[in-house]
Amino acid sequence: MDQNQGIKPVTWVIVAIIVIILIVLGIYMFGGKSAAPTTTEQPVTETPSDVTAAAANRIVVSDQFPGNIVYLSSVQLANGGWVVIHKDAAGTPGAVIGYQWFEKGINPGKITLTEKTVEGGSYYAMIHTDDGDKKFDIKKDLPLKDANGNIIMKMFKATATATEVKG
Repeated sequence: MDQNQGIKPVTWVIVAIIVIILIVLGIYMFGGKSAAPTTTEQPVTETPSDVTAAAANRIVVSDQFPGNIVYLSSVQLANGGWVVIHKDAAGTPGAVIGYQWFEKGINPGKITLTEKTVEGGSYYAMIHTDDGDKKFDIKKDLPLKDANGNIIMKMFKATATATEVKG
């Protein structure tokens, strides 16, 4: 009988052990770094509390399919507040067509609109404060501003070529 026929079972076991060791080392070396928290998102600095609170408020929204729902990838709020969808009025936020309350923290979300967005239209997702009653009132619940005095908002478009990712 020929001793050189095929691979011996011992060789398979050794190859399997080497592959497992390489996988574990790869996960340890490359997987651990992506799971660790990064400091680039929230640098630790000594600033006044109002500046820190303003920096903790933001919206992430992408172009949307035309329709009556706007999907938000992320709403980050230092305190609970409103995300309000405004129609475009000659390059600035205009009439309100939808709003939704969001708790403090980081949350995805969606807002059902009172008026559908239309193909090619521009819209604004804007953070508004709350006067304490948790009922949206455009006259009392004012737009929230960042540390530089700019209203915190993101412009997006309604387009049939939007990506499938919501928000």
